[in-house]
Amino acid sequence: MRDFWLLLQRNRGYRYLWLGQIVSEIGDHFNTIAVFHLALEMTGSGFVVSGVLLSRAIAVVSAGPLAGVLLDRMDRRRLMIASDLFRAAIAVCFLLALRYPHVWLLYLLSALLMFASPFFTSGRASILPVIASKDELHTANSLTQTTQWTALTLGTLLGGTSVMGFGYAAAFLFNAGSFLVSAWCISRIRAERSFTARQLAERARRSTKPLEEYLDGWRYLRSVPLLFALALVNVGWASGGGTAQVMFSLFGEKVFNQGAAGTGIIWSCAGVGLLCGAPIGHYLGRTLSFAHYRRAIAICYFIHGASYVLFAQSGGFAAACFWIGVSRAAVGITSVLNMAKLLRHVDDSYRGRVFSTLESLNWGTMMLSMTAAGAASDFYPIRTIASVAGILSGSTSLFWAWASWRGKIPEPPPANDRHG
Repeated sequence: MRDFWLLLQRNRGYRYLWLGQIVSEIGDHFNTIAVFHLALEMTGSGFVVSGVLLSRAIAVVSAGPLAGVLLDRMDRRRLMIASDLFRAAIAVCFLLALRYPHVWLLYLLSALLMFASPFFTSGRASILPVIASKDELHTANSLTQTTQWTALTLGTLLGGTSVMGFGYAAAFLFNAGSFLVSAWCISRIRAERSFTARQLAERARRSTKPLEEYLDGWRYLRSVPLLFALALVNVGWASGGGTAQVMFSLFGEKVFNQGAAGTGIIWSCAGVGLLCGAPIGHYLGRTLSFAHYRRAIAICYFIHGASYVLFAQSGGFAAACFWIGVSRAAVGITSVLNMAKLLRHVDDSYRGRVFSTLESLNWGTMMLSMTAAGAASDFYPIRTIASVAGILSGSTSLFWAWASWRGKIPEPPPANDRHG
């Protein structure tokens, strides 16, 4: 905690990035809980929840290549502000779904909201090594992810109770306002040191066709074994992680009959688990050798998968909340450790494309997982579907352990951060 406090005191740029993150991500979860519950209220079908998630996933996957190219060609800070302003307008439009309760409207607005997301999320990851020094980077990464999970915990809990107490409109308006606050905070960050006007003009002159630029980023990702391995474990985790997005709503609504508040509590317990894993990941990131890091990743993914299966088979609501917390604690450790490696080893000129590609791979796999889970939920027991998801997601540990044992994941040299 002391490291976090000192970073916020000393680094003005990161402080504004952090403040914007807090407000906007809490607002995101207000929207998520409200939309999921509204979809279930309209139809009572888990397939519709899956459809909402699917529309979001398709939008992220579609936007990823464009976001990556633009983030490596233009001022990332301005793109992040534009993303916030666009999402604020779309968040207000969700009020239309209350007046015209059509499922297709939820699909459309969810897709538009998420289409702008990679411009912000990949942009934030890309500028982090620039606004934080090399000595601050590990702490900045840990605090960014800890904040993300704090927002998950508070946002889903408050979002669920807000929907129950104040209605959907309040949740949608809060989400819109949160994006405006985030845009103001990002505007207070000074220009990136690695993106001067001269360098931006130079990049624009060197730019080829957007598709070729994106493929060049993919070739760079594929050429570094560690980066490629991290891309593959993202896919492995998402094979079950997409199903989890659907299951949280179905377990809260149908398995334990707790309504929107129950869904919010499950999401909040997942957030608490991530928060418990974050300080462990922060500590391990400072102490583990690269060889021990690889072993820790394999162990944590195994714990995550096994705990998720226990969540799926829990007889009581409290036990389910406990096991989902354990599962997410393991995910929290791996997330902090893996992101630290990405921030350290991805070259600045490729960061936009690498982070957007990873996000697209993650959401693309989740899209398939969510589609299968939503369709299966109308024909198979929910607990069975969730158990299969845990096994698939946990199987990532086997791939990682095998690749590590065979020496296929060597440690690359630090990337060029272009500071100064």
